[in-house]
Amino acid sequence: MRTPLLASLAAATLVLAGCGSGSSSSGEVRLRMIESLTSPERTKLIKTLIADFEKANPKVKVELISPPLDSADQKITQILQTKKGLDVLEVRDHTAKSFSNNGWLAVLPTTEWAGWSDLTELAQKKAVEVGGKPYLIPYGFYERTLFYRTDWGIAQPPTTWQELYEAGKKMTSGDRFGYSFRGGKGGADYVVQMISAYNGEALNPEKSFFLKDKRTIFSTPEAVQATDLFVKIFKETSPPDSVSWGYPEMVQGFTSGVTGMLIQDPEVIKTVQESSVKAWSTAPIPKGPSGYAFQPVGYAGWGVTSFSEHPKEAVKLVQFLSEAKQSVAFAKGNSLIPISKQAQSDPQFSQGAWKAYLQAQQDPKQVITIRPVDYPGWSQFQVDSDRDVQALLTGKKTTAEVLKSWDAFWTDQAKKVS
Repeated sequence: MRTPLLASLAAATLVLAGCGSGSSSSGEVRLRMIESLTSPERTKLIKTLIADFEKANPKVKVELISPPLDSADQKITQILQTKKGLDVLEVRDHTAKSFSNNGWLAVLPTTEWAGWSDLTELAQKKAVEVGGKPYLIPYGFYERTLFYRTDWGIAQPPTTWQELYEAGKKMTSGDRFGYSFRGGKGGADYVVQMISAYNGEALNPEKSFFLKDKRTIFSTPEAVQATDLFVKIFKETSPPDSVSWGYPEMVQGFTSGVTGMLIQDPEVIKTVQESSVKAWSTAPIPKGPSGYAFQPVGYAGWGVTSFSEHPKEAVKLVQFLSEAKQSVAFAKGNSLIPISKQAQSDPQFSQGAWKAYLQAQQDPKQVITIRPVDYPGWSQFQVDSDRDVQALLTGKKTTAEVLKSWDAFWTDQAKKVS
């Protein structure tokens, strides 16, 4: 028996499939486009950009589908399975592989498109990350940076994890703490980031949980050093209740004046700007002892379905949205790191809080990595590793026990994909 949710989703899919794109008797082309990360303000901005496209292309009309955020990717998948009634879609970093493997995405033109040369190196790289083919054009990126109070006695931002620990200790006094620690959901990602930095040049950015010699990053003495420091940062510089903090709590810790440092994505910039915190700045994320920092970037973009009845017009819409004027407007509206080289001269991205992101992109030792999402155990590890971090922070497991478990897990994963 189907649940009401699945039944409603199936019904929605049939409706969407039945109202496919096409052409009217007047020769007007109708495109259907669907977004995934929906929100009222975002949808309004996309519709504004679509209106500009329609004005420039009067014989093309675009219908935007905006499903509820929680079920959007599921709805997109169901529509794709019908291979009907969809031309342009939002493709996310974690859906790109399954969509392309199923043959649902068209390969987009790159060098023959004039706008390709205006894309940043990162945007060009991520466009072809899946299978070496451009199944999407990214519209922006999420990349972490260090937010820090400039009025808490720290003249310069910490550049290494050791310096962050030392700065955090200086900031910690009474009801103030140095660092917004993330010990709850997603907390393991931060210790992995530290372990990566401590492994330095030995790490393989293309397979970020492994070294160039094919051992896991969790197997080294440097991993022990990083994990021990991770625990010290929690115990000596962070609020005790941050053992269970997730994204909202760690941001609230900084914006409410409880903590003096925070490592998060650029979407937090607007939140901090609207808070009571006035004396603050940003800097690239800390590095390890050998001068390297590693982090993946979150991204999504626009793609064209392989079964579109109007591929030429669909590609034209994706290219329009990816051109400098439109892509910069979209990045500003959604607090994204932009894809256009022209954005580097835009005051919003070249000055103030955004400047740290451009600095990181221009530093060859601030390395962008690829998450091991292709491995069958990736999803399970995300759950298990957060649980292990909780056990580590509460003293139920030791550094050695956690790292031994993670090393064994990923050694086994490597055998499964070899």
